[in-house]
Amino acid sequence: MTPPRRGPSWAPDLALGARLVFAGGRHGLLRTALTALGVGLGVALLLASTSITTMVHARSERTAARDDQPTGSQPEASERTLLVAQADTVFRDRQIRGRLLQADGARPPAPPGVASVPRPGQLVVSPALATLLNSPEGALLRPRLNQQIVGTIADSGLAGPHEYAYYLGTDKLQGSPRALRIDHFGGGQSSPGLDAVLTLLVLIASVVLLLPVAVFIAAAARFGSDTRDRRLAALRLIGADAAMTRRVAAGEALVGALFGLLVGVLLFLPARHLVETVTIAGFSSFTADLRPDPVLATLVVLAVPATAVGVAQLALRRIVVEPLGVVRRSAGSRRRSWWRLALPVLGVLLLLPLLGGIEGASGAFNQVRVAAGVLLLLAGLTALLPWLIEAAVRRMHGGPVSWQLAIRRLQLDSESSARLVSGVAVAVAGGVALQMLFTGVQHGYVHATDQDVSRAQAQVMMPGTLTGTDAAQLVARFRAAPGVEAVAGVFDTTMSPVGVPADADGERPRLLLRIGECATLRELATLDRCTDGDAFNAVDAQSTEQTPSDLPGRGGELEIGDGDAANNVRWRVPSALPTVSIRDDPGGSRISAILATPGALDLPALRGLEATIFLNLDRARPDSIEQARNVAAGIDPTAQVQILQAVQESERFGQIRRGLFAGVTATLLLLGASLLVGILDQLRERRRTLAALVAFGTRRTTLSWSILWQTTVPVLLGLALALALGTTLGALLLAMAGEPARLDWSSIAGMCAAAAAVVLLVTVASLPVLWRLLRFSNLRTE
Repeated sequence: MTPPRRGPSWAPDLALGARLVFAGGRHGLLRTALTALGVGLGVALLLASTSITTMVHARSERTAARDDQPTGSQPEASERTLLVAQADTVFRDRQIRGRLLQADGARPPAPPGVASVPRPGQLVVSPALATLLNSPEGALLRPRLNQQIVGTIADSGLAGPHEYAYYLGTDKLQGSPRALRIDHFGGGQSSPGLDAVLTLLVLIASVVLLLPVAVFIAAAARFGSDTRDRRLAALRLIGADAAMTRRVAAGEALVGALFGLLVGVLLFLPARHLVETVTIAGFSSFTADLRPDPVLATLVVLAVPATAVGVAQLALRRIVVEPLGVVRRSAGSRRRSWWRLALPVLGVLLLLPLLGGIEGASGAFNQVRVAAGVLLLLAGLTALLPWLIEAAVRRMHGGPVSWQLAIRRLQLDSESSARLVSGVAVAVAGGVALQMLFTGVQHGYVHATDQDVSRAQAQVMMPGTLTGTDAAQLVARFRAAPGVEAVAGVFDTTMSPVGVPADADGERPRLLLRIGECATLRELATLDRCTDGDAFNAVDAQSTEQTPSDLPGRGGELEIGDGDAANNVRWRVPSALPTVSIRDDPGGSRISAILATPGALDLPALRGLEATIFLNLDRARPDSIEQARNVAAGIDPTAQVQILQAVQESERFGQIRRGLFAGVTATLLLLGASLLVGILDQLRERRRTLAALVAFGTRRTTLSWSILWQTTVPVLLGLALALALGTTLGALLLAMAGEPARLDWSSIAGMCAAAAAVVLLVTVASLPVLWRLLRFSNLRTE
């Protein structure tokens, strides 16, 4: 006689659950495939998320290795040194990284990705830039980069596959104020970290974007739940105890989760090759960079089966307590709400002590506590939504047939619809909170620049290598550029009083001299009258230092220029030097200086002039700025062309906003795909019921509207709950950052409308499958 087994029979029960997964023939296999696909979509996105850290790290390593801005003293010229100057430019919103290189000797260091330093007049470009230059669109860019292309930059020298970059060999950097001498590439200073508010934004964005993925995985693990629940309830009725039922359910959930992991990996591996085809706000990445972090990937592999098993165990309460009701498909007992409310309340309690404790200037705050609080508050939404749907539909009666069919279905089983909508509701709640946080703190990162775009739309800054003879020619070249309507050019240098000795450091007092036509000087100061030959002492009426103390009296002499004494020019202070008030120039600067027209001094004799050119562009010609950039590059490749803006955004803040846009896009795609798979699973589960309704005379349009109502009602209830919890979370986050609560209703309405549109579009897309399932052949059972 075989002795009875003692203790739980884990292996046989888990194996039984695994065998039951494939029970039911073709429909059982389809059910398993849908579960694996749903879980796999979430796993693929999670693997992509765990690759972000390695992707950013690889990109940072490449950009650090090519750094050419030394932080210490520059080396002496030798056979192994190199002069380098920045020559960045922009073409139709594409940032182009450019460097001018001039070797000091025969063995200069070569940039990463480049075999050797290009000779003067030779160009080495990135593959993306080469493609652009060879395209019809690149015809407007070629005047800036018309040198001979002798090679391409390898991947090791690029931040990403779609980066536009070039190295141009030259022999004109000697003595250039913008040239630096280096003996190696790399080793620059690391970029500063994020402040506390930006860290909070990144943390909340990560939670908000990844939590819906976890909700979708949990929902996908319950695909085919109706058939599975009835099968487990039948086991319970024929004698299986509660513990055995739970073990069998765990076995079923594990198989679906493991297949989902496999599908997720199979989706991720080929999809990662698509990363090189995508560019978001100038950011691109190589396929090799998209490698899941080993620790995070291990957590995903462990968490997905654990989540599937946990969700399956939580769903067993009714099967264990009311197995006969499950088999008969009767409505279950009412849900309790107290523990559902406990989750968001606990989340709020975790966040309350941090109110007012996060400042942009200081760094640390308890990130784990913040993440836990946000997770609990948003997880409370997934717990409250089934109760809210059940409570709402219980009170709904009457209406057209399609409405009654939908409401009756929700009354019998609101859990399935709640699972589908929970991910959408969590995404909307998190999006509302994040939008409130962005809106509330953006005033610290988006600020007015004082630039007057009504007077000029661009300014060009030339290095101090110009002569007085160049001045008139330079202005004329810009005036001749297509799309440039007006030009105001000011040329700067310094001067010092003659006979004033140097201080202990060998420095003489310097005064700023700004030279320009009368129309240009009126952009810098308030002038009652001006003719060629006049000069003015422009001071800031708002400043305590109104008159330079080093300005000699009338008739005194000043030496113009800060280079060699042989190139300096003496200038006598005119007898009439009226004092005028400065004004903001179109670029937003206020600078006290001596203003002089060209006729007031010997302009052709001057050397080492810096130039600032203000351009008024024809706004009807979008490429007018490109024409101006071509002119500037033709004069000096290191010239900086800046588009004037009334409002400017912090670079880090903009990067986070663009990264959030990419994450929201990926989450919305997962929303649509997962919802479609979930709706198809629900339709497949109800195929015989739907076919029976058609057999009894129900019109197909009625059933189509019924499916639409079954989706619309939970979506509306979910959005209402998401709006309430999202605004609560947003107000808490703003209070933590020391900001008052602000509601951007237009953005919130747009977010809710986008989420509702995704759900409704997916529902409409499922209608062809519904019509196929209404065939009488689906009345057969196995």
